[in-house]
Amino acid sequence: MTHHFILRVITKLLIPLILLFALYVQFHGDFGPGGGFQAGVIFAAGLVLYALVFGLDTASQVIKEWVLLLLVPLGVLIYAGVGLASLYFGGNYLDYNVLAHDPVHGQHLGILLVELGVGVTVAAVLTTIFFSFAGRGQRDVNEVLKKSSGDGDAGQTS
Repeated sequence: MTHHFILRVITKLLIPLILLFALYVQFHGDFGPGGGFQAGVIFAAGLVLYALVFGLDTASQVIKEWVLLLLVPLGVLIYAGVGLASLYFGGNYLDYNVLAHDPVHGQHLGILLVELGVGVTVAAVLTTIFFSFAGRGQRDVNEVLKKSSGDGDAGQTS
């Protein structure tokens, strides 16, 4: 565990800053450059950095696979839900003006929610893709070992 001590310490200091910057880009995106996609990529990069430095097994304990698989459609549902809410309130699909008492506040709320949905989905998808590719060889070896041990036991009892 102490093999790359300096790298681990620096990473522990940087990851909170990376995730904080992702949140800044996420919630500042309706006022300036940035938004959901950029924030999702930055957030996923922080999680990937954690997995690269501390190991895939440790990262899998921090963020479970089922959580990632839940977040992917959740972001899409947030995005689509904003559109359906605008239809419900009498506007067109993704017409943010009807989401609040004032069209300006409605635009702000709509953009914020849509960008949040995009950010959640992008971060979850990119992290899922990384975990899938990074753990592919390890899972294949584990499956082969399980099959060979299962077949070996069956062959010995016959």
